[in-house]
Amino acid sequence: MAARRAGLVAGEYRSGRPGTPCAVSRHRGEPARGPTLLEDFQAREKITHFDHERIPERVVHARGAGAYGHFQPYEDNGLADLTTAQFLTDPGRRTPVFVRFSTVAGSRGSADTVRDVRGFATKFYTDEGNYDLVGNNMPVFFIQDGIKFPDFVHAVKPEPDNEMPQAASAHDTFWDFVGLQPETLHMVMWLMSDRALPRSYRMMQGFGVHTFRLVDAQGRGTFVKFHWKPLLGSHSLVWDECQKIAGKDPDYNRRDLWESIEAGQFPEYELGVQLVEESREFDFDFDLLDATKIIPEEVVPVRPVGRMVLDRNPDNFFAETEQVAFHTANVVPGIDFTNDPLLQARNFSYLDTQLIRLGGPNFAQLPVNRPVAEVANNQRDGYGQQRVHRGRTSYFKNSLSGGCPALADEGAFTHYQEKVEGHKIRKRSESFKDFYGQATLFWNSMAPWEREHIVAAFRFELGKVDHQHVRETVVQQIEQIDHELAVAVAEGVGVAAPSGGTPNHGRSSPALSLVNQGADTIATRRVAVLVADGVDATEVSQIRRELSERGAMAEVLGLRDGDVRSADGDEVPVDRAMNTMGSVLYDGVIVPGGAESVRALSGDGFAVHFVAEAYKHNKPVAASDEGMELLQRAGVAEARKPTGTDGVVTELGVVTAAHTGGALPEGFIAEFAAALGKHRAWERDTSSVPA
Repeated sequence: MAARRAGLVAGEYRSGRPGTPCAVSRHRGEPARGPTLLEDFQAREKITHFDHERIPERVVHARGAGAYGHFQPYEDNGLADLTTAQFLTDPGRRTPVFVRFSTVAGSRGSADTVRDVRGFATKFYTDEGNYDLVGNNMPVFFIQDGIKFPDFVHAVKPEPDNEMPQAASAHDTFWDFVGLQPETLHMVMWLMSDRALPRSYRMMQGFGVHTFRLVDAQGRGTFVKFHWKPLLGSHSLVWDECQKIAGKDPDYNRRDLWESIEAGQFPEYELGVQLVEESREFDFDFDLLDATKIIPEEVVPVRPVGRMVLDRNPDNFFAETEQVAFHTANVVPGIDFTNDPLLQARNFSYLDTQLIRLGGPNFAQLPVNRPVAEVANNQRDGYGQQRVHRGRTSYFKNSLSGGCPALADEGAFTHYQEKVEGHKIRKRSESFKDFYGQATLFWNSMAPWEREHIVAAFRFELGKVDHQHVRETVVQQIEQIDHELAVAVAEGVGVAAPSGGTPNHGRSSPALSLVNQGADTIATRRVAVLVADGVDATEVSQIRRELSERGAMAEVLGLRDGDVRSADGDEVPVDRAMNTMGSVLYDGVIVPGGAESVRALSGDGFAVHFVAEAYKHNKPVAASDEGMELLQRAGVAEARKPTGTDGVVTELGVVTAAHTGGALPEGFIAEFAAALGKHRAWERDTSSVPA
């Protein structure tokens, strides 16, 4: 009671007034306490630095992942007579690179697997200065003229009244913009396809988007389109997977890139070019300088010219991946621009953006942006100046410093010389006005399952639009692409189906379908092996070994962390607990035999769902002996026991085996690997699977 008579202690409240803080009295002998004063400069400076640690994030491409590597041209790639750019023509020259992959619409904190365009920007540190190939994973863009770019970005970003939705195009303002700007439709078709849902950055194509110009030693030009092709093939996720991965692992793509490089499984890409002689500029039924158009590969084939390998992760995300500054106007002798109106706008915008984001004009001196070529100029001072310039002159010509620094008179960049004439008007040529032809070409080129996914994507996206007239306008625009597509979308979003029947030109380009962009490898594919106590350890060991020999990665998932006991009493290491993962994080699933193990898995709802979900997403699913019981419990219709005591059956990506003990039947892993190499069994009908 003495303590209470002396006064209430800290944290107590006055009786009769709950929640009201009380005055605190202090007893003699308690520790001394006092305020932190501003004269504590150490605390003040530490907090001040912390308060200023953030820089503005990119307006677009804010969420990214980066890696270092090198590029090397092939022998006799045919470019030596077309360009003086040595990094493209000298097979003995290995050029360092930094590549940044990114989403476009979302903030830095958004998820990797949103439906979006992906950035694919490459900085070549050449001996003649930095060359930035600033591209995307889609070869076209939404608009033809840069003046519309702010409007497009405002439309696709979260709506200004409530800042929703994040990193999504499924809302009114984006589709209102699309409905009123038909030039967007070709790009929208790509966005609604599985190209917008890449399996990984390592399995994603890249494109320079614009038509550039190669320039030879005599100043002659050749139009060029740049293509990156992943050596692992191009593969995508499905939309249901993407939404679930965003919860399971929002860093899915950047983690995949980082872990692959750390494991020594270096991503590789082949650089290809489409070349068009300047005399052929007007030989096409589209404008070569229109960024909403492609040159079909059947018209102008892609010529492989070199290979890029990414073999080193950044040491510090902020210093490198976040501060790297790309600029479409960073070119080197032998490469130049064209009169593409969107490209000219980007040449201004990229530089202007870096000035505010990185604090001034000296951002090129940051280590990740610094060229390996020596730079000598008279640009001085400004925020972030890293160099200590010597001498009394900062101008050219001068007589006081021996004329230094002097402008180079040989080997310096000079622009391609061409005659320019015409009136200054803000108007696009008539050659830019076919807004639908190539959108139809894309639709015609899709496999049946790709078409189904496009229809489902339109229905999902437009189903989020609140204003009925916006849905109707977009459907009318889709009608100009293909009547059947418009009817299918209309039926799904509750608007009247168009009654017309716009003629489809019938042309297609097989190179546009993901069906034709695979690769004969399962390297780096991830396979989940589901186990519990009583599993057949011999099978688990064989699965691990044979998949590893083919370059795939098998992870053993148990109902809990730690080891499980095999049927023979041995311990089988578990890589991860199953409930910390999900089938959406793997490319395929295998269930080994072992009666006790399979009974435990079949009695666990998460394990059953794991298999059913993988099956629904058309992934390869396999089981040996008793493992088939789990597949059947999960609703895998094709899971049937082979005839006889030993054998393998494969049907629609489902591989099953029966055996008399010991090693798995010959051909079991080979059949599963073949299914894994096809990525998915798209012909499998899983519409009734409830996962």
